[in-house]
Amino acid sequence: QVQLVESGGGSVQAGGSLRLSCAASGRTFSSTTMGWFRQAPGKEREFVARISWSGSYTYYADSIKGRFTISRDNAKNTVYLQMNSLKPEDTAVYYCATKPDGRPLWDYWGQGTQVTVSS
Repeated sequence: QVQLVESGGGSVQAGGSLRLSCAASGRTFSSTTMGWFRQAPGKEREFVARISWSGSYTYYADSIKGRFTISRDNAKNTVYLQMNSLKPEDTAVYYCATKPDGRPLWDYWGQGTQVTVSS
């Protein structure tokens, strides 16, 4: 069993920044890909970014590329999402998730943290 706990959400004006954190516990953090997803009101959950266990491979959704950066600290079992130049359309509940490297399915999810960007 894995527990993922997100933090760092909040309200910010357009153009501002936030850094989300996701702390993992309950299982070894090794050989796992970590990812961030988001769900806006009335919309389906969408992929935001992912990072491999080594940190060597990252992948971003086109909508946030160049503004968001995913990183991880394996010593702390924590993954981060630095969000800059925030836009009102970034408003959503942000979730972190984990899956084994190379596997297609995300098997554990956090409870989410709200990000609200006002214009």
